Amino acid sequence: MIVIIDYQAGNLTSVVRSLKALGVEGTVTQDPAVVAQATRVIFPGVGAAGKAMATLRELGLDQALRRSLARGIPILGICLGAQVILARSEENDTACLGLLPGRTLTLPRTEGLKIPHMGWNRVRFLSEHRVFKGLPEGAEYYFVHSYYPAPAQTAMVLGVTDHGIEFPSAIGWRNLVATQFHPEKSGRFGLQILENFLVWDGSDAE
Repeated sequence: MIVIIDYQAGNLTSVVRSLKALGVEGTVTQDPAVVAQATRVIFPGVGAAGKAMATLRELGLDQALRRSLARGIPILGICLGAQVILARSEENDTACLGLLPGRTLTLPRTEGLKIPHMGWNRVRFLSEHRVFKGLPEGAEYYFVHSYYPAPAQTAMVLGVTDHGIEFPSAIGWRNLVATQFHPEKSGRFGLQILENFLVWDGSDAE
């Protein structure tokens, strides 16, 4: 069962539609007991870190995610779901899930560049990973964000994007991968990422 976590942080419909385009049904849930039955977990989201973490804790989904990670269940974080998996966010100075060590940082304001970073941009993948296999080098993906994930270990950075600075836009470790961009809004290349995730066994090896 593919579970899509609903913690009142939006963007669920586009994920469900993308899975349907791949011939797969996703189960949207706020119930930790349903998450416990998942064979794969998708953790999307848009919004503020402080409110998101409060909701995750209130629903018991923070512990459900930790248990899924410990069990080796493949997990895909998207946008806000790529930020709150780290230990802390500069947004609202929020203590987060701590699934990976590191912090979520504010995109610096640079003259001539808009914040939020919104629109299409390239991702330069740094290492081979099954979830990002088969993507052309010049492909662009859809971003909407003012913060970015910065893992404590450089080996956890799987891809980077340039918007004033070069920031991590794809991160991962073991059975967890996450993208600052939105695969579900990134056309055929985003669908390729989701399709790869659906057959990924949770290993971080190629």
